[in-house]
Amino acid sequence: MTLTAEAGAKVSGAVDVASRASEHGIPVVLVEDVNSPNSVAEIRALAPDLVAVVGWTRLIHDELLKLPTHGCIGFHASLLPHNRGRAPVNWAILRGEHETGNTMMLLNAGIDTGGVVDQRSTPIGPEDTCATVYERVAALGAAMLGDHLGPLLRGAVVPRRQDESKATLLPKRVPLMGVTDWRRSAQEIHDWIRAQTAPYPGAFTHLDGERVTLWRSAPPAPGDSPVNPGTVVAIDHTGVTVATGSGTVLVTEVGTVEHHHLHAHEWAAGAGLRVGAQFDQPSDAWVAWSLGRGPRPEETR
Repeated sequence: MTLTAEAGAKVSGAVDVASRASEHGIPVVLVEDVNSPNSVAEIRALAPDLVAVVGWTRLIHDELLKLPTHGCIGFHASLLPHNRGRAPVNWAILRGEHETGNTMMLLNAGIDTGGVVDQRSTPIGPEDTCATVYERVAALGAAMLGDHLGPLLRGAVVPRRQDESKATLLPKRVPLMGVTDWRRSAQEIHDWIRAQTAPYPGAFTHLDGERVTLWRSAPPAPGDSPVNPGTVVAIDHTGVTVATGSGTVLVTEVGTVEHHHLHAHEWAAGAGLRVGAQFDQPSDAWVAWSLGRGPRPEETR
């Protein structure tokens, strides 16, 4: 077995698997571009029976896909063909979905379009975050690989085709898409915060032009919004309660330029925050882009 890893890869939640592999005596090949002629030649020299692609950020091209005797196996953190594309767990949570999973597939040149070898689901609970869901999704992937490795190496697996009529494709997310639209409901904002918390860059807002990252919130209770969305309506030891388009949301952990993680009450005291303070409302264009419904506005470039 040999590990091929992407040199200098910087993605949220990245793990240094190269070091772990070296500790266990597994040869490591670092590549800048796995599809380059040099990389393909290095992998061809290994004469692989099977290639497992996990956490890779780029599509694998045909030349490499055809090298292994039994193909390339990949994983995608959704129940394909639903939520093909980037950041599937984050999108699922921020869209209020209650279930996701992991799909093990035989890779082809498309975006998450390969034949399905196995697929396992996991619920998204009201207090789950992107981190807790991805942890379960990773465990599902490891279990599927263990269960199917023998049959794959024997050529005894027959993947099933995906139903293209049910396919959905997600857009890429970038940090500035985390801007918070306080006009959304309290539940939607809670989902927004937990979908983008650590190890991702986080949902954020602005107060008097200063950026505030929203790391954590409490599941909201039903109710009306007493004042304009984005208005601070209460501050106590539990955190900062903010009005939304429908109901209120309790923000419990925030971050600033000076302090990456703070309890919201501690931040409020240090910042001199008062009831009635108003968080900034982003433009409609910025909100639409953040939801994958419009082009990137000039103000974010």
